[in-house]
Formats: sequence, structure tokens, C-alpha cells
Amino acid sequence: MFLALTRSPTMPIVTIQQFPRSVEQKRELARRITQAFAEVYGAEEASVQVFFSEVEGENWAKGGVMGCDRPAAPKA
Repeated sequence: MFLALTRSPTMPIVTIQQFPRSVEQKRELARRITQAFAEVYGAEEASVQVFFSEVEGENWAKGGVMGCDRPAAPKA
């Protein structure tokens, strides 16, 4: 009896931590990340999962200063 073992398909999971962004921006980023994984890793696009974890300024600090207490960055 011969038992063929096949490799299970990859299921890449990408987690992005960021400040809140528009759903349009997240759609585009998810699309591009999915394409990159499919191209570079040979993963099926349907298997790529992208999780967005959005953090408000009151939930992070840099250099000991809470994000909500930092001056706003100038708009370009």
C-alpha cells in the first residue's frame, strides 16, 4: 500500500497595526498585500488573511508621551 502525503496549502496571516485609516485605503492595502503573497510565496489569494488592528492615540505612547498628548503632525 502506498500513501501519498501532500503538503497542506499555505495560509498566510498578516497583521497590521496602524492608526485609523479609511476603508478605501484598507481595501487597497489588503489587495496589494494579497497579490504580493500570491506572487512571492505562491499562495492562493483566497488563503491570504489580513487583519487590521487600529490604535487610537489614547492607546499608545512614544517616548513616554501618550499619542493623544502629542502635537498633531503637519499635513503634507
